[in-house]
Amino acid sequence: MRLSRLFTPRTVVSAHCDLPCGVYDPAQARIEAESVKAISEKYQANSDPEFRTRALVIKEQRSELVKHHLWVLWTDYFKPPHFEKYPQLHGLFNEATKLAGASGAKGSADPAVAEQLLAKIDEIAKIFWETKQA
Repeated sequence: MRLSRLFTPRTVVSAHCDLPCGVYDPAQARIEAESVKAISEKYQANSDPEFRTRALVIKEQRSELVKHHLWVLWTDYFKPPHFEKYPQLHGLFNEATKLAGASGAKGSADPAVAEQLLAKIDEIAKIFWETKQA
């Protein structure tokens, strides 16, 4: 018997991670987006350059986490039947991740941009919870 055959798996499985937990929730993205908004507001209210620099760094980190949580939902939770039933879903995720990215909240300290991001996350969450009820 060839040694390579001995180590070839007999069963092949696929999952979104090594330990599929099945726990998805747009609240993770929303919490980080709330942080982005609060930091943007504090940034606007403070003129100390050191504080503002720290605020920008933290805001960018939180924006990156928003994108991460959205991407997990987009790529791991939602499946083709969801996209068929909700054809606007791809567009919502695209718009939300852009609002979290460099051309949105990550690249801006305007609380209004963060508010737009929160609105997109809310639209995604509404669809998410509809799919969980099905």
